[in-house]
Amino acid sequence: MARPFYLTTPIYYVNDVPHIGHAYTTIVVDALSRWHRLLGDDVFFLTGTDEHGLKIVRAAEANGVSPLEQADRTSERFKQAWRQLDIRYDDFIRTTEPRHAAAVGALLQAIYDNGHIELDSYEGLYCVACEAYYLESDLVDGLCPVHRRPVEVFKEENYFFRLSRFQRPLLEWLDAHPEAIRPEAKRNEALGLIRGGLSDISISRTSISWGVPVPWDEGHVFYVWYDALVNYATAIGYGDDPERFERWWPAVHHVIGKDILRFHCVYWPAMLLAAGLAPPFRIQVHGYLLVSGEKMSKTAFNHIAPADLVADFGVDGTRYHFLRDIPLGADGDFSYEGMVARFNADLANNLGNLVSRVATVVGKKCGGTGPAPASDSPLAAVAADAYRDAADAWERMATHEALDATWRLVREANAHLEANEPWKAEPGPAVDAVLGSTLEVLRIIAVMASPAIPVACAELWRRLGLDGRPDEQRLPEAARWGGYPGGLPVDKGPPLFPRLQPA
Repeated sequence: MARPFYLTTPIYYVNDVPHIGHAYTTIVVDALSRWHRLLGDDVFFLTGTDEHGLKIVRAAEANGVSPLEQADRTSERFKQAWRQLDIRYDDFIRTTEPRHAAAVGALLQAIYDNGHIELDSYEGLYCVACEAYYLESDLVDGLCPVHRRPVEVFKEENYFFRLSRFQRPLLEWLDAHPEAIRPEAKRNEALGLIRGGLSDISISRTSISWGVPVPWDEGHVFYVWYDALVNYATAIGYGDDPERFERWWPAVHHVIGKDILRFHCVYWPAMLLAAGLAPPFRIQVHGYLLVSGEKMSKTAFNHIAPADLVADFGVDGTRYHFLRDIPLGADGDFSYEGMVARFNADLANNLGNLVSRVATVVGKKCGGTGPAPASDSPLAAVAADAYRDAADAWERMATHEALDATWRLVREANAHLEANEPWKAEPGPAVDAVLGSTLEVLRIIAVMASPAIPVACAELWRRLGLDGRPDEQRLPEAARWGGYPGGLPVDKGPPLFPRLQPA
């Protein structure tokens, strides 16, 4: 049976519209899911929207609509954005769905029944934008450390999760599973939070009604974070389909931004342990996507809509930039000029030019029919090395390294053409060997690059005269030398990636 491989994005808050910070995370997870499908893994890719909490209530009030209308409108905008970016998720979860309310009630009820949730009163400093309490020492100049806005004093009777009991179990988990949180710097950050001492946390509210009701006390609703985190369990059948849940959990790979590390790397594993479940297999933490050195935020007015980039760079150009130019784990600084430079260098000049040159020469020297590759081509070893390095990088979620390895093969194929100059030679076995080997490289690239640039790779596959689609192939077999059979019509077509002019 194929290996279960469960991938998740965070679920995105519906108080505001999608921007490229959301797109970055989602593109990464989509590309990872496509790579693992090529490997033959049984992949389940989940994304969705987070629709409860005070922030949603206030956004709805500001827009003159009900909270559900606010959620409906904005959730649909996320779906539309993902369609524009060719995101192929398996499930899109909304936390206002009945299935989610049932799963939240079941999981938190299990924690309550195990004695880890108790009623208490709480007064604290609360940031509505974060939906989180802060200590005075956490504030920066008296403001929320994330949003740089004033906090509010909240006091109410809440149910508390006894997080303080889970310091040792969490440390034992991370000691036994050193790769559970990556990169290492983020694992160390989580360890620092745990070793520094854990305080019990409020998990319910009585001041609002827009949330999932607490099943043992319906005067309370669950605080939005302890509703939202459960989405990862809801989507795979928790509380409803035990066999399905057992199939997928804990084979989960969460991909999150560093601003929600505490919730995913401390609170969520502790909740799972408290409910008698295993913590996540892996939590991959990435940095901020910065614009002019600042984190993208509504208050900073540096939102960029994914549709704006697709209009200029196409689906593949947009996807390629985020996967190639931003190492997963580090902060990445977005710039339009950087996108143009990367598009022209890698997509237009290297890959696009290679496709065009080969098709042109095949048309002139081979009557438009592609010859078979030479078994002893020097490109065969290059292809084997490129696949090995790319596969290793994809396994580590180092998408920038995976694409660099793939484009090494593009560059070597261009160099091979330059060295042999088949356009100057008479038709014959020598020309056939060079062109056939370059067509074989293009076949392998169409498969290896398809998680990043699926539209262009499908078109390249068609131009090579091959049946099916590159995303239907299976690795590593599809990357082995000799798969291009020869004797197929090669279609030149228009430029795969027309060069862009800097703005």
